[in-house]
Amino acid sequence: MPKMKSHSGAKKRFHQTATGKFKYHKTFKRHLLSNRSTKRKRHLREAGYVSESHAHQIAMLLPYGT
Repeated sequence: MPKMKSHSGAKKRFHQTATGKFKYHKTFKRHLLSNRSTKRKRHLREAGYVSESHAHQIAMLLPYGT
């Protein structure tokens, strides 16, 4: 049986941690930052984690845990 292909978009956006959770960078931090408060921009720096209810969907897109 041939190898499965990983989803290219998911490969660029999610990384699996050692405990099996999926980590990603938060959105809305590219441009037009003068409109946003300092507190909001500071919280956007922190990594986000995929919720347990969606983790199985990401796991299907990344069969080898990229």
